[in-house]
Amino acid sequence: MNYRHAYHAGNFADVMKHAILTLVIEHLKKKEKPFFLLDTHAGTGMTELEGEEAQKTGEYRQGIARLLAAENPHPALGVYLAAIRALGNDPLSRYPGSPALMAHLARPVDRLAFCELHPEDAQALRSNFRRDARVKTHEMDGYTALKAMLPPKEKRGCVLIDPPFEDRAEFDALFRALMEAHRRFATGTFLLWYPVKDPSVSGAFLERLASDGPPRTLALELHVMAADPARMTGSGMIVVNPPFALTEEGPDGRSRIHALLGWLAATLSQGPGARAREEWLRQ
Repeated sequence: MNYRHAYHAGNFADVMKHAILTLVIEHLKKKEKPFFLLDTHAGTGMTELEGEEAQKTGEYRQGIARLLAAENPHPALGVYLAAIRALGNDPLSRYPGSPALMAHLARPVDRLAFCELHPEDAQALRSNFRRDARVKTHEMDGYTALKAMLPPKEKRGCVLIDPPFEDRAEFDALFRALMEAHRRFATGTFLLWYPVKDPSVSGAFLERLASDGPPRTLALELHVMAADPARMTGSGMIVVNPPFALTEEGPDGRSRIHALLGWLAATLSQGPGARAREEWLRQ
């Protein structure tokens, strides 16, 4: 309950997470049928980058600000960057979180649910989306929401699980939540974000998914420097049921998402050890 994402809005982890989220939503839009989007740990939906929290860390300067300044951004980032400019102003003054991006990209026929447990953030979330009839906001625990809201009536969609990771027990909670959610909604695409600090801790999580997790589970990581247990040096995303838009082989022989993450690693590098990683845990 102490975590406030405003301190980290627009950092390299947000860039990775939201670029992947955008690609998944754009893939869902290729079919006319409605879909459901669920954000279990939504935050406020929008962060003022001139605010005290964002200015205290300035993490967005090494993330989205560097991306927007890139002369030749990766083509796969086109929709994401257009959304950032549309929602965050040009020049950038605020950063849209996952809920804002979801609402911006979704169509009138689609349905969205955003959950946030922190009382102040939940109030801000309600205020930000009070005029959007497609959106329901809930002041509730995100893991509880998975049980309450799945399976969706649309039978297709994407679930983003992005917990604060205030302690190591979060990895266990995340695994258990995924298994229960996948049991309820086996055809959905699940995006699970996790921090990379101590590789042994996140590595154990990946090993557990590889041995006991759902089928069609892909692990993606973006490292901006060499590992350092004292700080977050990388960002990870588990993708269950990844769309073809991510896994399709590109002209260089890599998957399209691996090529994008490689470009991001080079562009957002903060020192030696910057790299991208892709691994099928279960196929």
